[in-house]
This record gives sequence, structure tokens and C-alpha cells, in this order.
Amino acid sequence: MKIAVYLGSNCGQDVLFQKAAAELGDWIAENHHTLVYGGAGLGLMDILAQHVLQGNGKVIGVMPQFMLNAGRNRTDLSELIVTEDMSSRKKKMMELGDAYLAMPGGPGTLEEISEVISSSRLGLLQDRPCMCFNLHGYYDLLKEMLQQMQTAGFAAESEMEHVFFPSTMAEVISLIK
Repeated sequence: MKIAVYLGSNCGQDVLFQKAAAELGDWIAENHHTLVYGGAGLGLMDILAQHVLQGNGKVIGVMPQFMLNAGRNRTDLSELIVTEDMSSRKKKMMELGDAYLAMPGGPGTLEEISEVISSSRLGLLQDRPCMCFNLHGYYDLLKEMLQQMQTAGFAAESEMEHVFFPSTMAEVISLIK
């Protein structure tokens, strides 16, 4: 299974985020899944990819040309797909993924997982799970916002049936399986 993971190019202030990225990377490798991610050698992205690669797992990076030009990529990936821009990157990662997971990250992570949530809602992802890893309540406000959209009549509950907010690695694993 190809797991598309969106996460920060910074590590964040909570060491739990770094530990979770390492644990996820180890699990992906041990279970012979493939990581699809942004291709960077920075922050949580780097930790995740490093752990998959150390476990002899497969890692596909998807990176826009301007980021490659800036030297932000890892050079030891199983495969690096270079896209024209961020829009192409998001599209390619969605095409490749069998499951989608947002770990803590910044505005870019939020933008990417928002597009996945929207595509899931429209039925474009063929019932593939879309998850926001809610470590220490990181995605509580996003969850509340999506619930508010439902309450206000802008989204139906049935449209959100493949969007999840697991708070532990065990919950993430059960949703992927």
C-alpha cells in the first residue's frame, strides 16, 4: 500500500511529533508499505523518510522543481518525482496514495490535507481513508471547523465518512489496515 503523508518541514516544538514521525516510518517499513511524501530532507519530513529507508522500505518523494533547485530534497530516496509546481505535486501525491495522513505541520500541510479532504468529500478518492493525526489535539480546531460546516449545512455527514482524526499510532494503523 502507498501511504501519502503530509507533514512539516520543521520539527515543531513538541518532541512527540518527532517520535511519532519515527514510529510511523518504522511501521511503514516493517509492514512493506511505500511512503509517498514531499521529498524533503528537513524537519519531520526528513525523520519520517529516514526511518522508512533505515528499515529498507520504499520512499517516493514528490517535489516541485523550485524546491529541488533550492536543494531541499533527500538524495537517497527510492524514487523522486519532480513536478512543475505545488499544484502538480498535490495532484501527483493524491494519484499515488492509497491512504492519506496529515501529521502536524504548517500552512502547507493544512493546504495539502484540505485538498485531500475536499476530494474525498466529492468521492474522487474511491473510499480511501483521509486522516489527520491528532497528536496532543493538534487538529482539534480543524475537526471542529469541519463539524461546524456540517452543522451549518455546508457539508453532509455522509460526505465526511472517510475523514478521520486518530489520536494514537494504533488508531492510524487500524484505519490503514
